[in-house]
Amino acid sequence: MAEAKIDILGPNDLSLVLSMYNDVFKPPREQSFFERRLDGRKHTLISVASVDNREAGFLLGFELKPNVFFLWLLGVLPDFRRAGVGTQMLEAADAWAIEQGFASMRFECQNRVRPMLHMAIRHQFDIAGIRWDSDRSDNLVIFEKQLA
Repeated sequence: MAEAKIDILGPNDLSLVLSMYNDVFKPPREQSFFERRLDGRKHTLISVASVDNREAGFLLGFELKPNVFFLWLLGVLPDFRRAGVGTQMLEAADAWAIEQGFASMRFECQNRVRPMLHMAIRHQFDIAGIRWDSDRSDNLVIFEKQLA
């Protein structure tokens, strides 16, 4: 397992996340995509993982509603997959959400993204539902867990 350093960033650091996002997800996005989604959100979390001083992944989330933290995006660069980086980022987000007073954490994942589905179950998330995402023409599995 790679030892990742997790740093919490501010909204002015979105360009770093944008670069990694476009290496992980398609279609590529502009910075305004992130700014619009995070605009006016409370308790935003923007974090970046690095391994040996190289960016390895990112995580973005925000308050969905009182007491519920929504993990919006989690991405790990291809060179660092299956090395525990995603797990370490998720654990850091758990700790941060607990410190902020959240009672639960929620996220959605495309049904076809098996590594994320497996990670959710390993980390005690329950399936809370399924919804159809018309933008991607795919089912999204909704995961939620209670925080300690």
